Amino acid sequence: MKVLGYAAHSAQDSLSPHRFERREPRPDDVLIQILYCGVCHSDLHQVRNDWGGSMYPIVPGHEIIGRVISVGPEVVKFKAGDHVGVGCMVDSCQCCSACEQGLEQYCAAYPTFTYNSIDRRDQMPTYGGYSEKIVVSDKFVVKVPDGLDLQGAAPLLCAGITTWSPLRHWKVGKGSRIAVIGLGGLGHMALKLAKALGAEVTLFTRSPGKEADARRLGADAVVLSTDAAQMAAVTRQFELIIDTVPYAHDLNPYLPALAVNGTLVLVGYLGGLEPFLHSVPLIMGRKAVAGSVIGGIAETQELLDFCGAHGITSDIELIKIQDINEAYERMLKSDVKYRFVIDMASLHIA
Repeated sequence: MKVLGYAAHSAQDSLSPHRFERREPRPDDVLIQILYCGVCHSDLHQVRNDWGGSMYPIVPGHEIIGRVISVGPEVVKFKAGDHVGVGCMVDSCQCCSACEQGLEQYCAAYPTFTYNSIDRRDQMPTYGGYSEKIVVSDKFVVKVPDGLDLQGAAPLLCAGITTWSPLRHWKVGKGSRIAVIGLGGLGHMALKLAKALGAEVTLFTRSPGKEADARRLGADAVVLSTDAAQMAAVTRQFELIIDTVPYAHDLNPYLPALAVNGTLVLVGYLGGLEPFLHSVPLIMGRKAVAGSVIGGIAETQELLDFCGAHGITSDIELIKIQDINEAYERMLKSDVKYRFVIDMASLHIA
Protein backbone atom coordinates (compact mmCIF):
# COMPACT_ATOMS: atom_id res chain seq x y z
CA MET A 1 0.00 0.00 0.00
CA LYS A 2 1.16 3.55 -0.78
CA VAL A 3 1.72 5.70 2.31
CA LEU A 4 2.68 9.36 2.73
CA GLY A 5 5.34 10.25 5.25
CA TYR A 6 8.44 12.35 5.84
CA ALA A 7 11.82 10.88 4.93
CA ALA A 8 15.48 11.74 4.64
CA HIS A 9 17.18 10.54 1.46
CA SER A 10 20.76 10.91 2.71
CA ALA A 11 22.63 11.84 5.88
CA GLN A 12 22.89 15.41 4.61
CA ASP A 13 19.24 15.83 3.64
CA SER A 14 16.45 17.44 5.60
CA LEU A 15 13.27 15.45 6.10
CA SER A 16 10.70 16.08 3.36
CA PRO A 17 7.41 14.56 2.10
CA HIS A 18 7.85 11.09 0.64
CA ARG A 19 5.49 8.41 -0.63
CA PHE A 20 6.59 4.86 0.01
CA GLU A 21 5.31 1.29 -0.08
CA ARG A 22 4.19 -0.60 3.02
CA ARG A 23 3.46 -4.29 2.91
CA GLU A 24 -0.11 -5.51 2.70
CA PRO A 25 -1.58 -6.75 6.02
CA ARG A 26 -1.12 -10.39 7.00
CA PRO A 27 -3.70 -12.45 8.96
CA ASP A 28 -2.06 -11.51 12.30
CA ASP A 29 -1.59 -7.82 11.48
CA VAL A 30 -3.12 -4.61 12.78
CA LEU A 31 -3.50 -1.67 10.39
CA ILE A 32 -3.14 1.57 12.34
CA GLN A 33 -3.86 5.19 11.49
CA ILE A 34 -1.07 7.17 13.16
CA LEU A 35 -2.35 10.07 15.25
CA TYR A 36 0.78 11.15 17.10
CA CYS A 37 4.46 10.28 16.95
CA GLY A 38 7.09 11.28 19.48
CA VAL A 39 10.47 12.61 18.35
CA CYS A 40 13.32 10.63 19.91
CA HIS A 41 16.96 11.73 19.89
CA SER A 42 17.74 8.44 18.16
CA ASP A 43 15.57 9.56 15.22
CA LEU A 44 18.03 12.36 14.60
CA HIS A 45 21.03 10.03 15.01
CA GLN A 46 19.58 7.59 12.49
CA VAL A 47 18.62 10.29 9.99
CA ARG A 48 22.16 11.70 10.10
CA ASN A 49 23.80 8.25 10.17
CA ASP A 50 25.63 9.08 13.39
CA TRP A 51 25.78 5.39 14.32
CA GLY A 52 26.39 4.06 10.81
CA GLY A 53 24.08 1.61 9.06
CA SER A 54 21.26 4.01 8.15
CA MET A 55 19.32 2.84 5.09
CA TYR A 56 17.84 5.54 2.87
CA PRO A 57 15.22 6.71 2.32
CA ILE A 58 14.58 6.58 6.07
CA VAL A 59 11.21 7.38 7.66
CA PRO A 60 11.88 7.76 11.41
CA GLY A 61 9.55 7.46 14.38
CA HIS A 62 9.06 4.76 17.02
CA GLU A 63 6.84 6.47 19.61
CA ILE A 64 3.56 5.82 17.83
CA ILE A 65 0.03 6.36 19.05
CA GLY A 66 -2.77 5.56 16.66
CA ARG A 67 -6.26 4.26 16.03
CA VAL A 68 -6.90 0.77 14.66
CA ILE A 69 -8.33 0.88 11.14
CA SER A 70 -8.70 -2.88 10.68
CA VAL A 71 -7.34 -6.20 11.93
CA GLY A 72 -6.50 -9.52 10.28
CA PRO A 73 -8.67 -12.60 10.79
CA GLU A 74 -6.28 -14.10 13.38
CA VAL A 75 -6.29 -10.99 15.60
CA VAL A 76 -8.41 -11.20 18.76
CA LYS A 77 -6.84 -8.61 21.10
CA PHE A 78 -7.69 -5.54 19.05
CA LYS A 79 -10.57 -4.18 17.00
CA ALA A 80 -11.25 -1.22 14.74
CA GLY A 81 -11.41 2.02 16.71
CA ASP A 82 -9.06 0.96 19.54
CA HIS A 83 -6.33 3.38 20.56
CA VAL A 84 -3.02 1.56 20.44
CA GLY A 85 0.72 2.11 20.60
CA VAL A 86 3.75 0.85 18.72
CA GLY A 87 7.24 1.29 20.10
CA CYS A 88 10.75 0.53 18.90
CA MET A 89 10.14 -3.07 17.70
CA VAL A 90 7.73 -4.66 15.25
CA ASP A 91 9.00 -8.26 15.36
CA SER A 92 11.56 -10.68 16.82
CA CYS A 93 12.44 -14.34 16.37
CA GLN A 94 9.95 -15.18 19.18
CA CYS A 95 11.70 -18.48 19.92
CA CYS A 96 15.06 -17.68 21.57
CA SER A 97 15.54 -17.64 25.34
CA ALA A 98 15.13 -13.86 25.57
CA CYS A 99 11.93 -13.82 23.52
CA GLU A 100 10.48 -16.70 25.53
CA GLN A 101 11.04 -14.60 28.68
CA GLY A 102 9.21 -11.62 27.17
CA LEU A 103 12.49 -9.82 26.55
CA GLU A 104 12.09 -9.31 22.82
CA GLN A 105 14.38 -6.28 22.98
CA TYR A 106 17.27 -8.70 23.65
CA CYS A 107 16.30 -11.18 20.91
CA ALA A 108 19.31 -13.39 20.06
CA ALA A 109 18.55 -12.94 16.36
CA TYR A 110 18.10 -9.18 16.88
CA PRO A 111 14.67 -7.52 16.90
CA THR A 112 13.09 -6.08 13.79
CA PHE A 113 12.97 -2.39 14.52
CA THR A 114 10.09 -0.12 13.63
CA TYR A 115 12.22 1.71 11.09
CA ASN A 116 15.65 1.32 9.47
CA SER A 117 15.33 -2.44 9.66
CA ILE A 118 14.39 -5.32 7.35
CA ASP A 119 11.18 -7.31 7.81
CA ARG A 120 12.26 -10.83 8.70
CA ARG A 121 9.40 -12.42 6.74
CA ASP A 122 9.25 -10.56 3.41
CA GLN A 123 12.60 -8.70 3.45
CA MET A 124 10.95 -5.31 2.90
CA PRO A 125 12.45 -2.29 4.68
CA THR A 126 10.58 -1.01 7.71
CA TYR A 127 9.43 2.60 7.93
CA GLY A 128 8.45 4.47 11.07
CA GLY A 129 5.81 6.70 12.49
CA TYR A 130 6.42 9.98 10.67
CA SER A 131 3.69 8.76 8.32
CA GLU A 132 -0.03 8.23 7.81
CA LYS A 133 -0.38 4.61 8.83
CA ILE A 134 1.54 1.50 9.77
CA VAL A 135 1.03 -2.28 9.62
CA VAL A 136 2.25 -4.24 12.66
CA SER A 137 1.88 -7.80 13.97
CA ASP A 138 -0.60 -7.90 16.84
CA LYS A 139 2.15 -9.33 19.07
CA PHE A 140 3.95 -5.98 18.92
CA VAL A 141 0.97 -3.68 19.45
CA VAL A 142 -0.03 -2.41 22.90
CA LYS A 143 -3.37 -1.07 24.15
CA VAL A 144 -3.59 2.52 25.35
CA PRO A 145 -5.70 2.70 28.53
CA ASP A 146 -8.92 4.68 28.33
CA GLY A 147 -8.52 8.25 29.52
CA LEU A 148 -4.75 8.48 29.01
CA ASP A 149 -3.87 11.63 27.06
CA LEU A 150 -2.90 10.38 23.60
CA GLN A 151 -0.43 13.15 22.79
CA GLY A 152 1.48 12.79 26.04
CA ALA A 153 1.35 8.99 25.82
CA ALA A 154 3.44 8.81 22.63
CA PRO A 155 6.88 9.19 24.33
CA LEU A 156 5.98 6.41 26.77
CA LEU A 157 6.70 4.00 23.91
CA CYS A 158 10.43 4.80 24.07
CA ALA A 159 11.43 7.39 26.69
CA GLY A 160 8.96 5.91 29.16
CA ILE A 161 9.77 2.23 28.70
CA THR A 162 13.52 2.91 28.55
CA THR A 163 13.39 4.20 32.12
CA TRP A 164 10.60 1.90 33.36
CA SER A 165 12.47 -1.28 32.45
CA PRO A 166 15.47 -0.69 34.78
CA LEU A 167 13.16 0.55 37.54
CA ARG A 168 11.31 -2.76 37.38
CA HIS A 169 14.38 -4.95 36.86
CA TRP A 170 16.09 -3.50 39.94
CA LYS A 171 12.81 -3.74 41.88
CA VAL A 172 12.42 -0.06 42.74
CA GLY A 173 9.49 0.57 45.07
CA LYS A 174 8.45 2.17 48.31
CA GLY A 175 11.50 3.08 50.37
CA SER A 176 13.98 2.76 47.50
CA ARG A 177 16.56 5.51 47.19
CA ILE A 178 17.45 6.19 43.59
CA ALA A 179 19.03 8.96 41.53
CA VAL A 180 18.66 10.11 37.94
CA ILE A 181 21.45 11.74 35.94
CA GLY A 182 20.18 14.29 33.42
CA LEU A 183 16.85 16.03 32.98
CA GLY A 184 15.71 15.55 29.41
CA GLY A 185 13.22 13.33 27.61
CA LEU A 186 14.40 10.22 29.46
CA GLY A 187 15.29 11.90 32.75
CA HIS A 188 11.95 13.59 33.27
CA MET A 189 10.16 10.27 32.72
CA ALA A 190 12.50 8.52 35.17
CA LEU A 191 11.63 11.08 37.85
CA LYS A 192 7.88 10.72 37.30
CA LEU A 193 7.89 6.92 37.23
CA ALA A 194 10.25 6.40 40.17
CA LYS A 195 8.24 8.79 42.32
CA ALA A 196 4.98 7.04 41.41
CA LEU A 197 6.56 3.71 42.40
CA GLY A 198 7.18 5.14 45.88
CA ALA A 199 10.93 5.79 45.67
CA GLU A 200 12.85 8.68 47.17
CA VAL A 201 14.30 10.33 44.07
CA THR A 202 17.29 12.63 43.56
CA LEU A 203 18.32 14.39 40.35
CA PHE A 204 21.97 14.87 39.42
CA THR A 205 22.38 17.85 37.10
CA ARG A 206 25.08 20.21 35.89
CA SER A 207 22.55 23.05 35.52
CA PRO A 208 21.60 25.01 38.67
CA GLY A 209 18.41 26.34 37.07
CA LYS A 210 16.66 22.97 36.84
CA GLU A 211 15.75 22.51 40.50
CA ALA A 212 12.20 23.90 40.38
CA ASP A 213 11.25 21.81 37.36
CA ALA A 214 12.89 18.71 38.79
CA ARG A 215 10.88 19.00 41.99
CA ARG A 216 7.68 19.54 40.00
CA LEU A 217 8.40 16.31 38.13
CA GLY A 218 8.95 14.30 41.31
CA ALA A 219 12.49 14.87 42.56
CA ASP A 220 12.84 14.98 46.36
CA ALA A 221 16.34 16.47 46.08
CA VAL A 222 18.60 18.00 43.45
CA VAL A 223 22.39 17.62 43.51
CA LEU A 224 24.63 19.85 41.42
CA SER A 225 27.16 17.35 40.07
CA THR A 226 29.83 20.04 39.57
CA ASP A 227 29.74 20.90 43.30
CA ALA A 228 32.21 18.71 45.21
CA ALA A 229 30.56 19.36 48.57
CA GLN A 230 27.10 18.38 47.30
CA MET A 231 28.51 15.22 45.71
CA ALA A 232 30.34 14.27 48.90
CA ALA A 233 27.13 14.67 50.88
CA VAL A 234 25.44 11.85 48.91
CA THR A 235 28.23 9.27 49.23
CA ARG A 236 26.86 5.68 49.39
CA GLN A 237 23.23 6.78 49.28
CA PHE A 238 21.64 5.25 46.18
CA GLU A 239 20.81 1.65 45.37
CA LEU A 240 20.22 2.58 41.72
CA ILE A 241 21.39 5.47 39.56
CA ILE A 242 19.76 5.81 36.12
CA ASP A 243 22.10 7.63 33.75
CA THR A 244 20.10 9.23 30.92
CA VAL A 245 22.86 11.42 29.43
CA PRO A 246 22.98 10.84 25.64
CA TYR A 247 26.63 11.78 25.03
CA ALA A 248 30.07 10.64 26.24
CA HIS A 249 30.72 11.67 29.85
CA ASP A 250 32.71 10.67 32.92
CA LEU A 251 30.93 8.15 35.14
CA ASN A 252 33.56 8.15 37.88
CA PRO A 253 32.15 11.08 39.90
CA TYR A 254 28.88 9.18 40.40
CA LEU A 255 30.28 5.84 41.57
CA PRO A 256 30.87 6.95 45.21
CA ALA A 257 27.18 7.85 45.41
CA LEU A 258 26.18 4.20 44.96
CA ALA A 259 25.32 2.25 48.08
CA VAL A 260 26.85 -1.16 48.72
CA ASN A 261 25.51 -3.51 46.01
CA GLY A 262 24.29 -0.46 44.07
CA THR A 263 24.12 -0.22 40.29
CA LEU A 264 24.59 2.64 37.85
CA VAL A 265 22.67 1.77 34.71
CA LEU A 266 23.27 3.49 31.37
CA VAL A 267 20.15 4.08 29.28
CA GLY A 268 21.04 7.19 27.25
CA TYR A 269 24.47 6.77 25.69
CA LEU A 270 25.76 4.38 23.02
CA GLY A 271 29.52 4.21 22.49
CA GLY A 272 32.87 4.04 24.19
CA LEU A 273 33.41 5.37 27.70
CA GLU A 274 36.28 7.73 28.45
CA PRO A 275 38.03 8.13 30.79
CA PHE A 276 38.25 4.54 31.99
CA LEU A 277 36.22 3.53 35.01
CA HIS A 278 38.11 3.46 38.29
CA SER A 279 37.69 0.00 39.77
CA VAL A 280 38.31 0.86 43.43
CA PRO A 281 34.84 2.37 44.13
CA LEU A 282 33.29 -0.67 42.40
CA ILE A 283 35.33 -3.26 44.26
CA MET A 284 35.03 -1.56 47.65
CA GLY A 285 31.26 -1.82 47.67
CA ARG A 286 30.34 -4.59 45.23
CA LYS A 287 28.94 -1.95 42.91
CA ALA A 288 28.13 -2.38 39.24
CA VAL A 289 27.82 -0.43 36.01
CA ALA A 290 25.16 -1.88 33.72
CA GLY A 291 23.23 -1.07 30.56
CA SER A 292 19.57 -1.33 29.61
CA VAL A 293 17.36 -0.62 26.59
CA ILE A 294 13.59 -0.28 26.22
CA GLY A 295 11.53 -3.24 27.46
CA GLY A 296 9.62 -6.21 26.11
CA ILE A 297 6.04 -5.98 24.89
CA ALA A 298 4.49 -7.29 28.13
CA GLU A 299 6.57 -4.80 30.13
CA THR A 300 5.51 -1.98 27.79
CA GLN A 301 1.87 -2.87 28.34
CA GLU A 302 2.52 -2.94 32.09
CA LEU A 303 3.98 0.57 31.82
CA LEU A 304 0.98 1.92 29.91
CA ASP A 305 -1.42 0.38 32.40
CA PHE A 306 0.58 1.89 35.29
CA CYS A 307 0.57 5.30 33.62
CA GLY A 308 -3.16 5.00 32.99
CA ALA A 309 -3.77 4.23 36.66
CA HIS A 310 -1.56 7.11 37.85
CA GLY A 311 -2.29 9.69 35.14
CA ILE A 312 1.33 9.82 33.99
CA THR A 313 2.30 11.13 30.57
CA SER A 314 5.30 12.89 29.10
CA ASP A 315 5.65 16.68 29.17
CA ILE A 316 5.47 17.53 25.48
CA GLU A 317 5.49 20.25 22.86
CA LEU A 318 3.11 19.40 20.00
CA ILE A 319 4.45 20.28 16.55
CA LYS A 320 3.44 20.00 12.91
CA ILE A 321 5.39 17.58 10.72
CA GLN A 322 6.46 20.53 8.58
CA ASP A 323 8.46 21.81 11.58
CA ILE A 324 10.43 18.59 12.16
CA ASN A 325 13.77 19.86 10.82
CA GLU A 326 13.61 22.90 13.09
CA ALA A 327 12.67 20.58 15.97
CA TYR A 328 15.81 18.51 15.33
CA GLU A 329 17.97 21.64 15.59
CA ARG A 330 16.22 22.68 18.78
CA MET A 331 16.62 19.18 20.20
CA LEU A 332 20.39 19.43 19.71
CA LYS A 333 20.30 22.55 21.88
CA SER A 334 18.08 20.85 24.51
CA ASP A 335 15.45 23.46 23.66
CA VAL A 336 12.39 21.37 24.50
CA LYS A 337 10.55 20.43 27.69
CA TYR A 338 10.72 17.56 27.38
CA ARG A 339 9.69 15.77 24.21
CA PHE A 340 8.47 16.90 20.81
CA VAL A 341 5.38 15.05 19.56
CA ILE A 342 4.18 15.33 15.98
CA ASP A 343 0.48 15.81 15.30
CA MET A 344 0.23 13.59 12.24
CA ALA A 345 -2.98 15.30 11.14
CA SER A 346 -0.63 18.08 9.98
CA LEU A 347 0.76 15.75 7.28
CA HIS A 348 -2.11 16.73 5.00
CA ILE A 349 -1.89 20.47 5.64
CA ALA A 350 -0.48 22.25 2.60
